[in-house]
Amino acid sequence: MRRVWWFTATSRTKARFVRTFFGSFWLGLSNLFSIAILAIVYGTVFKVQDFNTYVVYLGLGLVVWNSIAAAIGSAPNLFEHNHAHVHNTNLNPVFYTLEEWAFQLQTFVQSFLLVILALSFFQHDLLLNLLLFGWLPILNFLLFLYWLPVCVCLLGARYRDLYQLVPIVLQLAFLLSPILYKKESLGAMVWTADLNPLYRILSPIRHSLMAGEIQLEPSLLLLALNLFGVWLSLRFINREGPNLPFLI
Repeated sequence: MRRVWWFTATSRTKARFVRTFFGSFWLGLSNLFSIAILAIVYGTVFKVQDFNTYVVYLGLGLVVWNSIAAAIGSAPNLFEHNHAHVHNTNLNPVFYTLEEWAFQLQTFVQSFLLVILALSFFQHDLLLNLLLFGWLPILNFLLFLYWLPVCVCLLGARYRDLYQLVPIVLQLAFLLSPILYKKESLGAMVWTADLNPLYRILSPIRHSLMAGEIQLEPSLLLLALNLFGVWLSLRFINREGPNLPFLI
């Protein structure tokens, strides 16, 4: 079934930009517009000394965050959007989660690569660092992008409060995450970043690309936690699968 859910995800991406001139390039362009405006505004507000470094710092953080927020934000009503198929076909519910994951993955790759190319104007070794040092943090990010939204969508099918709660939590998490500002700026509140699971996924990607190194031990620990999360989410969906037609 891999070719099926990957094909349907690709079709969604194509249909999203049908009859547009730039097509899927809009994914990257929209991020670049946001990065440019936010870098100018917050660079002025924070009186940034090294503007080039700040643009790369903000840009990498923002493009990764947007992908995380999109995947989690769309999760609570995933099965609700596919309710006709859930009720009328015998497909394993894992299919819908993999299709959504593939869609988010394609969106991320198309946006991320264009942003990396643009930010390479400010830091020339970004693409090389991505190839040499970014593979493990990116792997952790992709695994996280699957298992957490799966858990959220299963809970959302049972508890409709998540429809309202998830956007609020994402907005608060963005404000508390060192994306627009340095982690050190939090002062005594720096512990909030250390306990923020979304930032713990985002930070290693940005660090490996900007510093040209892998924080190996934390990344391997994170990999083990993500593999456990994938296993747990699959167990969860297999247990809840028979109940889904009665919940949506």
